[in-house]
Amino acid sequence: QVQLVESGGGLVQAGGSLRLSCAAAGRSLGNYAMAWFRQAPGMDREFVAAISWSGGSIYYANSVKGRFTISREIGKNTVYLQMNSLKPEDTAVYFCAADPVNLARLSELEYDYWGQGTQVTVSS
Repeated sequence: QVQLVESGGGLVQAGGSLRLSCAAAGRSLGNYAMAWFRQAPGMDREFVAAISWSGGSIYYANSVKGRFTISREIGKNTVYLQMNSLKPEDTAVYFCAADPVNLARLSELEYDYWGQGTQVTVSS
């Protein structure tokens, strides 16, 4: 069983930056693909970014490409999401997810383990 805990959310002004962290407990994340999803009020959860175990495959949603960076530290069992040039439309609860198949897929249906989420609010 993998337990994921997100942190780093908060309130930031438009144009600012935040770095989200997702720490895993219970099992090493080695050989797991990891991803970030987000859900705004009244909206479906949507894909943000994904990374394979080796980091060799990385994907971003078009809406965040060039502004967000996903990375991971295997030794720390942690994945990060660096968010720059934040916009009010980035406001959402951000979730990290783990997929033991290690294919860095874009659909939330492929991910077996989820964190509880961390709130990101971007003011205009």
